[in-house]
Order: sequence, then C-alpha cells, then structure tokens
Amino acid sequence: MNMRFTGKARRAMVALTVVAGLALGSAACGGGGGDDKKPQSSSSASKAGGSQPNPQEGESEAPIAELKGPGGLLLQITSAVRDTGGFVTVNGAIKNDGGELATIPSALSGNETEIMNNGRSLGGATLVDSKSKKRYYVLRDTEGRPLTTTGFSTLKAGETIDVFLQFPAPPASSTEVTFQLPLFPSAVIKISG
Repeated sequence: MNMRFTGKARRAMVALTVVAGLALGSAACGGGGGDDKKPQSSSSASKAGGSQPNPQEGESEAPIAELKGPGGLLLQITSAVRDTGGFVTVNGAIKNDGGELATIPSALSGNETEIMNNGRSLGGATLVDSKSKKRYYVLRDTEGRPLTTTGFSTLKAGETIDVFLQFPAPPASSTEVTFQLPLFPSAVIKISG
C-alpha cells in the first residue's frame, strides 16, 4: 500500500515537472513575442555560443519519425529522451497536413475508461521493447489523467500543436523501441539520454 502511494506521488511530481517545464519552454521560445524577435534571439544565441536554441531548431527540422494518420494528420516525433527518474518522454508535433478542418479521432485516447473519461489525448500510445519483450503504456497521474498532451479535438488546415507523451523507461540496454499510436503506422525510434 505504501509503495503504491509512493509511485502515485512520484507520477504526480513528474506530471507537475513536465507541465512546469513546458510552460518555461514556451516562455523561453518566445511564445508571446513577434516573429521578428524569434530569429534575432536564435541568431544572437548562436553567435554567443548558446546551445539551447540550436537543438530545438534541429529537432523541429529533422524528426526522428514521421507518421501519417487519418484525415491528413501528420505526427512528427522529434525526440525520445530517457530521464533519470526512470521515464521516457517522447516529444513531437501533430499537424493537420490536409486542406480542411481535421477532427482528432477519439481512438487516439485508447480504449481504457479511466483515460477516456479525461477527454481527448494521446493516451492510447504505447512503446514496444522487442528486446525485452515488453509493452509500455502512457503513464497516469494520481487522478488517472494520462501524462500526455490533452484537450485538443480539432486542428485547422495547416495548424500544428506540440505534443508530449511520457512512458516508463525500458532497461538501459534497450535503445530502440517501436512507437505505436492507434490509426497511425508504427515507427522504430531511438531513445537518447
């Protein structure tokens, strides 16, 4: 019983850390500034030898996997990073690559009642480690909410939203896993960190 509480508490702390990190990341990337300010800060950071903006730019330019889904949806996975707390965080973006409004299919949330009760999400995603023959599901917080991007139901033509998903980490010896999301093809992705 005490172990379950500790695990739940840990997941809640991870969820808060991820949310705080996303909020700080948005502010650092100039989420509220004009388009003319963003290139200047990137260029001055590059000249000053700053390393943080460059990996973000590289990730958005060269995804490690690109999956085409229904209705013109395109999922680009930009990173899969092993955290020291025993988690893998997958980052990327979903884009409506079609010419019309795209409705996000409810199947992406998966078929577990607890996750479906928390609205649209990417809670149906899994990582499959063929080396250790295990499947890893999206983590949940203490309220049963999936540790992934939630709350989106439609995308306008050409619209892109950043997404994240957090999973338990496979053993350190497993550096490649298969990412699966309902209605999208599977893709082998490399875990860094």
